[in-house]
Amino acid sequence: MATETAFRVEDKLFQNRYLVDAGRAHIKVRPHTTPSAALRTLLTTCPARCYELNDKGQVEITADGCVECGTCRIIGEPTGDIEWNYPRGGYGVLFKFG
Repeated sequence: MATETAFRVEDKLFQNRYLVDAGRAHIKVRPHTTPSAALRTLLTTCPARCYELNDKGQVEITADGCVECGTCRIIGEPTGDIEWNYPRGGYGVLFKFG
């Protein structure tokens, strides 16, 4: 009988590497005082958990660990809550296993 090993998403994401383009984040959250429904959704749907609430109750992003899956682009860009661009060539996620 084969033994299965369970992996957590966080363990898999840790295998990737990131080349941070300092000062040039490819995703920006537009200024807001109260998060919209779309921004609140990003807190739970981002697989890399890049979105967090700050101490003022506003949504912030740390794009350094972004896997560029496009989830936030689908949810937040049409509403105008985020500005999303591809990272410059050579920067961003570097997948270990392709």
